[in-house]
Amino acid sequence: MPKQQRYIEIMDTTLRDGEQTSGVSFSSSEKLTIAQLLLSEVKVDRIEIASARVSEGEFDAVKKITKWAKANGHLNKVEVLTFVDGDVSIKWMQEAGAKVMNLLTKGSLNHLTHQLKKTPQQHFNDIAAVIKLARQKKIDVNVYLEDWSNGMRHSKEYVFQYLDFLSKQPVKRIMLPDTLGVLIPSEVYEFVEETVLRYPGVHFDFHGHNDYDLGTANVLEALKAGAHGLHLTVNGMGERAGNAPLASAVAVMNDFLPGLKSAVAEKSLYGVSKLVETFSGFRIPVNKPVVGENVFTQTAGIHADGDKKNKLYFSDLMPERFGRQRKYALGKTSGKANIENNLAQLGITLADEDLKKVTQRIIELGDRKEAVTQADLPYVISDVLDSKTLQDKVKIENYVLTHSKNLNPSATLRISISGELFEEHAQGDGQYDAFMNALKKIYKQKKVELPLLTDYAVRIPPGGKTDALCETVITWSHNHKEFKTRGLDSDQTVSAIKATQKMLNII
Repeated sequence: MPKQQRYIEIMDTTLRDGEQTSGVSFSSSEKLTIAQLLLSEVKVDRIEIASARVSEGEFDAVKKITKWAKANGHLNKVEVLTFVDGDVSIKWMQEAGAKVMNLLTKGSLNHLTHQLKKTPQQHFNDIAAVIKLARQKKIDVNVYLEDWSNGMRHSKEYVFQYLDFLSKQPVKRIMLPDTLGVLIPSEVYEFVEETVLRYPGVHFDFHGHNDYDLGTANVLEALKAGAHGLHLTVNGMGERAGNAPLASAVAVMNDFLPGLKSAVAEKSLYGVSKLVETFSGFRIPVNKPVVGENVFTQTAGIHADGDKKNKLYFSDLMPERFGRQRKYALGKTSGKANIENNLAQLGITLADEDLKKVTQRIIELGDRKEAVTQADLPYVISDVLDSKTLQDKVKIENYVLTHSKNLNPSATLRISISGELFEEHAQGDGQYDAFMNALKKIYKQKKVELPLLTDYAVRIPPGGKTDALCETVITWSHNHKEFKTRGLDSDQTVSAIKATQKMLNII
């Protein structure tokens, strides 16, 4: 019989601690959408959504979330950070419809002495009064020990004096934060294990910050030491260097601690990552583990070759787990196997001699620091092999773009499709939108649905002047697959039109 797995609660605090990322502020509607996705799709156990008393916007967001949560049986999973302030936070929670408070208290003697200027007993008395009042109002209480990490380092006697008191209070969970992200993994293991063994009947959460880039490593050690729950954020958002990231922590737990389990759906992690990235404007690095754009992309030709030969460069961290696909980059380190993999996905087969020529051209482009995408391959092949079968069937012959004050931008477009000429006029919210509207009219005549534009990025060289070349990279979704096309011109709209012409030939 397999040993029974220990269940780990995952509390996501993107909407509270994550929103403390500098420059990030979610609207109430955005908060509701993220909360719904986290509980319904990602299936975290709990979410911390706000701090009490912060603003009217926070109050409105909490009301929206608790209303939805109550209607869908999730109200006990929605938590609010509160303060030792008598009945003030409790009244705020009641008006907002929340039923679980995470009470912020002092977990180190240093914080207690210099910030509150109180004795331990005075602090404990104040906390007891808040807990008693909350329970009278049928509000569940979890307690944060702020600066617990430094408390264990420098005032352990105080921490255990406090935990002796708390363990006798009607609280559901005690939460141990490495508030400043200062612990190393060995300390996390030592401190959590000592705490858990001393209070075997208490549920302890670990809350790790990432100031030394040790957030995920510290999460691993906290779990090994016996922690019952984790506090995480989507994309590792949070103050300073952020919090331990949800996707990385879940992947590490699933792969390296087989005796533990959680309810988190791995396939939903990438989706919530992209949503939070969009709402926050907080772009994640392309090499961010699990959710970064490049983390399942093989660049070296030898790796692509090894993948074909018994999957030599595969690990347990497979992209399919997270609803993603392995990609093979094209550049100066590309080998024949990289290019073959990309051609196969496009349904193109080349003779060995032709494949060598294409490979050499891609390497030359990489040496010039030019980026080559899968969508560029037909053009590279056409250029190298002078193949008539890959020449442009769609050509944008002429266009007129207008933009006038107090008038809608418009576009008149003339396009050749397999030798047949079409002309249309349309208006839009901008010049490119007007161009696309005219294009859609033409393709509607041909009963062809154009791909969905899912991302639009514009780049100019650092320090570029007004006449600098502009690169527009457009991401399209077509038949459940994504691909990118690029256009280059000194005019932003024209570069977007060039990228669009590439798309038309690809489809």
